[in-house]
Amino acid sequence: MPNLENLKKQAKLIRRWHRERHYPVAAQIRALTPRFLNMSDTEILAARFNLSDAQEMVARQHGFDSWEKLKAGLPITPPGTTSSPSRASILGAEPQLFVADIKSSCEFFCEKLGFSLVFNYGSPPFYAQVARDAARLNLRRVTEPLIAREVRDREELLSASMTVATASEIKLLFLEFQSAGVAFRRKLKKQPWGARNFVVKDPDGNLLLFAGPAE
Repeated sequence: MPNLENLKKQAKLIRRWHRERHYPVAAQIRALTPRFLNMSDTEILAARFNLSDAQEMVARQHGFDSWEKLKAGLPITPPGTTSSPSRASILGAEPQLFVADIKSSCEFFCEKLGFSLVFNYGSPPFYAQVARDAARLNLRRVTEPLIAREVRDREELLSASMTVATASEIKLLFLEFQSAGVAFRRKLKKQPWGARNFVVKDPDGNLLLFAGPAE
C-alpha cells in the first residue's frame, strides 16, 4: 500500500479533476461515494465536492470505510518509499459509436431505448454520452461512415454489447424495444452457448447487442 503522503496527493488530484469538470471522474465518484449514488455525471460535477469527499473515495478504494480508518490501519512506510499496485482495477468501459448527427442519435437512444443524456459537447454538438443504468455509450459525430453498411451487416460487426442479469429481464427489454418501434437486426433468440440475445440497429447502422441468460 502507498504511504500516506501519496494517498493525500491522490485525493487532491481527484478533487482537482472534479473542479475542472473532468467527466470520467464522475463515474468513480458515484461508484465510491454513497451520497452521489443516484446522481448523473452532470449533477455530480456541479455538486459541492470537498477534499474530505475525495479522501473518503481514496479510503474506500483501499477497503476502508473512512479516511480516519485508513490512516489508523495504514502501515508506516518510510518517506520516499514508493509502492505499485499488483493489479489495476478497471472501473468501467464506454463503447464509442460514430454517428452522423448527435441530436438525432441522442433522440433515438433516449426516446426509443430508454437511455438518458449525460452530456453533450460543442456548438453544434459533436460529442455526447448517453446512459441507462450501468451502461454508458459515447457518441462521436463523423462526416462520413467509417465502415461500409453492407460490410457491417454482412459480418454483423457489433459496435457495443450490453447485458442484463436474468432471463426475464432480457425478454422484458426486447418487448420494451419492440413496443417502441425499434428496428432489430436480429430478434430475441436462444443461442447454443446458453445465452438469449438480440441485436438492435441504430439510425447510423451501429449494431447493438443486448444479452442475458437463456434460463
